[in-house]
Amino acid sequence: MPSTTVYNMAGEAVDKLELSEQVFGVTPNVAVLHQVVTAQLVNRRQGNASTKTRSEVSGGNKKPYKQKGTGRARQGSTRAPQFRHGGTVFGPRPHPYHHDVPKKMRRLAIRSALSDKVANESLIVVKDLSLESPRTKDMLNLLSKLPSHQGKRVLMMLPQRDENVVLSTRNIPMAKVQHVSSINVVELLKHDYVVMPLDTIRWIEMVFGEGLSAEEASHKIAGEVAAAESEA
Repeated sequence: MPSTTVYNMAGEAVDKLELSEQVFGVTPNVAVLHQVVTAQLVNRRQGNASTKTRSEVSGGNKKPYKQKGTGRARQGSTRAPQFRHGGTVFGPRPHPYHHDVPKKMRRLAIRSALSDKVANESLIVVKDLSLESPRTKDMLNLLSKLPSHQGKRVLMMLPQRDENVVLSTRNIPMAKVQHVSSINVVELLKHDYVVMPLDTIRWIEMVFGEGLSAEEASHKIAGEVAAAESEA
């Protein structure tokens, strides 16, 4: 069973966490990863590039010169493609680029990416990820204490939005914060390290291991947090 070290905000190893074999211990499927990444990048394209044909450009209603007697090629309009300011031949036209991928393949790709992070010791689990106030210096101090090498891209995934963490990270070019419900293969592969609090790990295991929906997992975690606070 895969496992990883749990760190506190001071960068100290405080616990050992066993991860779900079904989510964090699968053999990465490179073919599925490639297909999902390609589809995700293709789906980002707007598909609104457009050029005008000779029937759409303005002008050209009058015949430029008479049909015969000039020694030149016959022309009917100055908006033909061979003329300056003429229409474009076979130019781009608006069309959708959408590439659909089955849900099972998308989930397999995410499990493959997460398993690769665990295998390469690029998944950093923290007991809690929060700041008392928005301050970039505090976030830089935190990242320097965690086992992520300087100059590497770091992705922090939160179980719920924390404004202090978001504001403290937005001026750090090599770090990014996103909600765990926005998890995707491109961001996982693009960043060298992924930092997750324990609640994020729990959410991922419920969604990609137990098969719960994102909403069900969020409600369940919120209930567990509320129950723990009431007991305390």
